[in-house]
Amino acid sequence: MASCVGVRCATARDCRLARVLIREVMTESVVTAEPERTVREIAELMRERNVGSVVLVDGDEPVGFVTDRDLALSVIADGRDFGDHVADHASSPVITAEPGMEVEEAGELMVRHGIRRLVVVDGGRLIGIVTLDDLSSRTGDAELASQLSARVTRAVMPDFFFHERGGG
Repeated sequence: MASCVGVRCATARDCRLARVLIREVMTESVVTAEPERTVREIAELMRERNVGSVVLVDGDEPVGFVTDRDLALSVIADGRDFGDHVADHASSPVITAEPGMEVEEAGELMVRHGIRRLVVVDGGRLIGIVTLDDLSSRTGDAELASQLSARVTRAVMPDFFFHERGGG
């Protein structure tokens, strides 16, 4: 066991990762919109701002989260009306992280909820966003990136994809 200031770790490398905080890897520039906006307006906003997600806010408080994948699967694939309120197709409640949270804890939160993005709040106020890619690429640890990606992917995929096939 290696030890870092107040942290017990299996190796010194683990200690280095444990000290990386969300505030160090998050993106502060977040695209937001009101929940009353239409699906079409949000899709246009995503295209204009070149983003794959939008945080729905009431003032500074995040109340929903919508991704391009949400729109593809719950609107387009289901033949829904593009004039629907986007809030009807958004994830809610929003899964959040705090700026002082350690990267490892944020990764576990993503795995637990099967998500690739966390909205970062401070005192309930939106201050940023952190993605699975941020956690892995900005810590500079390829092994961490691979492990987190595999675990989140497994969490969101139906069990069907992980059963043994063939035989005989």
